[in-house]
Amino acid sequence: MKTSMHCYIANREELVLPSGVPGYDDAFDRWLDPDKTAVVEIDMHRGHVGPDDQLTLSCPRARLRIPAHNRFQAECRKVGIPIIHIQHWQRYGGIDDLNSKRHNRQANWRMLYNLHFEENQLMDEHSWEGTKWLDLMTEEVEGDYYVRTKKRLSAFYPTDLEFLLHNLGVENVVITGVMTDACCLSTAFDAANRDFRVIMPRDVVGGYTEEFENAALQIVSMHLGLVVDAPTLLSEYFARKDMSLPGDLSGIKDINEVCEAID
Repeated sequence: MKTSMHCYIANREELVLPSGVPGYDDAFDRWLDPDKTAVVEIDMHRGHVGPDDQLTLSCPRARLRIPAHNRFQAECRKVGIPIIHIQHWQRYGGIDDLNSKRHNRQANWRMLYNLHFEENQLMDEHSWEGTKWLDLMTEEVEGDYYVRTKKRLSAFYPTDLEFLLHNLGVENVVITGVMTDACCLSTAFDAANRDFRVIMPRDVVGGYTEEFENAALQIVSMHLGLVVDAPTLLSEYFARKDMSLPGDLSGIKDINEVCEAID
């Protein structure tokens, strides 16, 4: 099946994907095969996107997109695409990244964060097992998968995500979640380096700021994978399954337009 889907390119508005290139007649066709695809949702837990007045590591842009995550992933399930929830899961007490006896220091991201932002008294408990901060804020459905051993920025380290993807027969990874400029970007690099095809729906990820988010999306589009709109991507998936896309998703480029605002 040839595609006429568009994607976003750094410093350009949008580009229609070519339907064929010399020596590769299918061009981007394989990137868009729902039967070889999984959604990897990163760190949409309470510590990042919860309703609490104070969070361990807040990402307001991602919180606003919780309804978009739920809608996008619900539609992906309809065409048989598995959803994998990734959680940054640290042992209680901080040995994994707060007070490593091997390195005698905090993990890099913790040390650098403190240079940019005011001290957060809850920060130490970010992603600690046994705390409320690990509660997922997106919808979970029977049949979803979980990877709960992420301890650094990439969902591949030190986890069995690659093992799970291979066992599911996945070649295309759709990355959603938080933060676009940190864990999503790091995961995209690791996925591409492992020869997975990367897709990042720009309306179903959230960066720390709009500036950081846009910079990360440009890096993805230049080096790692396709940056697309969620409704356009869903339209492609539904067409390949000979299914009709829900009417409210037709003709729009931002899935947040049809999602109720979150409090």
